[in-house]
Amino acid sequence: MNIASKYDPARVEEKWYSYWMEHGLFRSTPDEREPYCIVIPPPNVTGVLHMGHMLNNTLQDVLIRRARMQGKNALWVPGTDHASIATEARVVNMLREQGIEKGDLTREAFLEHAWEWKEKHGGIILEQLKKLGASCDWSRTKFTMDEEMSESVLRVFVDLYRKGHIYRGIRMVNWDPQAKTAVSDEEVNYKEVQSKLYYLDYRVEGADDHITIATTRPETILGDTAVCVHPEDERYHRFHGKKVIVPLVNRPVPIIVDEYVDREFGTGALKITPAHDINDYTLGLKHNLESIDIFSDDGTLNESAGILVGVDRFEARKQIIPMLETSGSLRKQEDYMNKVGYSERTDAVIEPKLSLQWFLKMDELSKPALAHVLDDRVKLQPPKFKNVYRHWMENLKDWCISRQLWWGQRIPAWFYGDHPGPNDYVVALTEEEALVEARKVTGNNQLTAADLHQDEDVLDTWFSSWLWPISVFDGIRNPDNPDINYYYPTNDLVTAPEILFFWVARMIIAGYEYRDERPFNNVYLTGIVRDSQRRKMSKSLGNSPDPIDLMKKYSADGVRVGMLLCSPAGNDLLFEESLTEQGRNFSNKIWNAFRLVNAWEVNNEIAQPVSSAEAIQWFNARLNKALGEIESQFSRYRISDALMTTYKLFWDEFSSWYLETIKPVYQQPIDAETKHATLDFFDKLMRILHPFMPFITEELWQLMQKREEGESLMIASLPQKERIDHKLLHDFDIAREVITQVRSIRKEKNLGKNDTLRLLVKNASAGDYPVRMEPVISKMGIISDIGQTEEKIEGAVSFIVRNVEYYVPLGNLVDTGEEIKRMEKELEYTRGFMHGVLKKLGNERFVSNAPEAVVAAERKKLADAEAKIRTLEEQIAALS
Repeated sequence: MNIASKYDPARVEEKWYSYWMEHGLFRSTPDEREPYCIVIPPPNVTGVLHMGHMLNNTLQDVLIRRARMQGKNALWVPGTDHASIATEARVVNMLREQGIEKGDLTREAFLEHAWEWKEKHGGIILEQLKKLGASCDWSRTKFTMDEEMSESVLRVFVDLYRKGHIYRGIRMVNWDPQAKTAVSDEEVNYKEVQSKLYYLDYRVEGADDHITIATTRPETILGDTAVCVHPEDERYHRFHGKKVIVPLVNRPVPIIVDEYVDREFGTGALKITPAHDINDYTLGLKHNLESIDIFSDDGTLNESAGILVGVDRFEARKQIIPMLETSGSLRKQEDYMNKVGYSERTDAVIEPKLSLQWFLKMDELSKPALAHVLDDRVKLQPPKFKNVYRHWMENLKDWCISRQLWWGQRIPAWFYGDHPGPNDYVVALTEEEALVEARKVTGNNQLTAADLHQDEDVLDTWFSSWLWPISVFDGIRNPDNPDINYYYPTNDLVTAPEILFFWVARMIIAGYEYRDERPFNNVYLTGIVRDSQRRKMSKSLGNSPDPIDLMKKYSADGVRVGMLLCSPAGNDLLFEESLTEQGRNFSNKIWNAFRLVNAWEVNNEIAQPVSSAEAIQWFNARLNKALGEIESQFSRYRISDALMTTYKLFWDEFSSWYLETIKPVYQQPIDAETKHATLDFFDKLMRILHPFMPFITEELWQLMQKREEGESLMIASLPQKERIDHKLLHDFDIAREVITQVRSIRKEKNLGKNDTLRLLVKNASAGDYPVRMEPVISKMGIISDIGQTEEKIEGAVSFIVRNVEYYVPLGNLVDTGEEIKRMEKELEYTRGFMHGVLKKLGNERFVSNAPEAVVAAERKKLADAEAKIRTLEEQIAALS
């Protein structure tokens, strides 16, 4: 068989991904097998592949491919999220570049542009995932705004409303002035910023006195409706029950007292702006204060501000400072570090704002989702996230589920009448149903569809994706269909810790509400991909490589290995490009190992060497030991460790020791039994490696023998662990140590392969000496003869492995004088090392306080050093 000298990943990846697709090998439908299902965390339809996606989807593909090879009916459901805010922002920018403003379009016209953009640009990321080798069932690809998916979302809204869980009300929300919509608490990122703290004097009404307050937002004084002090703060007792005048607008506002005030912060007096601060809003409700909203939806000041109308909030801050100075109200200003909330989607500074929104009550709905994570019915991997999850779930607020956008599922609420009040609405799945309901509520059978107006807002994107594990199987609309009954609950969810709360937790809530069952058994939480300086990878920092470029340079398999080598579950991973290079080098190692084995010609007439027979038995035991370790690592979601075990099994054990042991003499044939066993091992190794490195393993597996059309490694069975001969593994480990010592002697003495050595074993029968491994030792150590002795061999180099002493007579092969010099130098070093260990063990504090294992390790170092000194002294004496 003619195999290329160099591995060509680009050709191989294209060939085998097309083959898998053509033969429907990713497809899954319910049958009698055990199901194994993963639903992809749907990436934003606006998205392109980044390093976080690479990690997340590599892990999912490893799990799904392994399950498929375990004989399970494996299904990986792909799809994308409509990403209301991000997508609408993209479309608005696109239109603006064409000279079109969103406000100039009808809703229907805008949505036509949005769908056109989605069809043209959306889904790029799914095509990129194919380059990675993602084995999703692409025939099941979902989009959260597909017709049936949207219907599921709307049905849930109607159902929860009718159950009394959804309500409409004015609340303080996080307002994104750039996107002009409310966003949830979880979509706000807080950053430390350098600000100014401004000290302002509020004149007391009817008195020659003032109260000084401190604020980072002087522009919001225009919405102040009170000043608050602590009831026990003696500095302000004389002001209780009085009023102060708000600077610039000259509005009298009451001085109120409340224990909420921190007397130590600033001046101990707070300006209260109920419309623009969540804590002020709470105080305003408590003290029945007026609420003055001074900001328009775009963050400019409105008519209620009285001054600076139409000016952006940050520009207003700049302009109001000289005005305060002129009025004599600005006492001083100082530098101040504080946390400011930014919109996750647009990076605009969030504005706390009173707004009429739709909310979902979370207190009752969330109880099963908390209980079943705490009792491990849903397992978080790693478990350390359980406490974080509990803290969040025990402090849930009602979920603001409405967004002031056009792209998304429009809220199924219809207002009726010419001038509807805030409560003049009905909730229904369709306009036809809404009309029936409105006639019933009003008692007016003359109402027509023309009298109804649907709510302009859409639902939060997460209100669709929280149903994802159910809705992808149509489990809301058709709750007893074959797919949902077979695949739900799914098995594993692989996602990032930062969306544990506003996606994972909500999916668990929805699962128990609509299926009375968890949506998945395990949640594998990946770390964040960071650079070597521990910075999160991002385009803005320029520290994130393009995954497609990485795959072109290092191959898909190489990048997969590189990502997994640095990805412990739940811990951030420090990505270095050298790891993907290591992955590529591993591919080359595998390729070259197969080329070596394939090139060996078989002679059916020659007998199998004993060394080869022993090596075959040993590697079989070693492979079975590794299978047990890998199974254990996967069960604990130690996927990086499972790859490393597999990596070492192939590189260190198979290539470095097994192949070297059975390798025939140059240009000589190999016996048939050994060649057959070696190809069988290679087959098993390709199966073990396939979930991690699907492309190169498929290529080599197909090259190993003629396969039928449609056959594939990805649907072959994983090797099953068999009985392990632990004594054989032990014996080979000893043989390996002996061979390593002999090789060291050759290196130290400058002896070549043609310098044949003898090896004598002292008191072999009384020690731990593996006689059966002598053929392996002879071949790998290039030993002409192995004998036994009961005496020390004068003039020979000796070494100890375990409790057995070995001698290598060198005769005239070395310069005695140079050898004595070398050993004296080594003796001096070893005595110095021993002195250091003795000093440590002579320290009573160390011996008393150090862990027992540490002290034991130091004592072993001492014993080893003493034994080595004795051996060196004896060797020097023998040569002198």
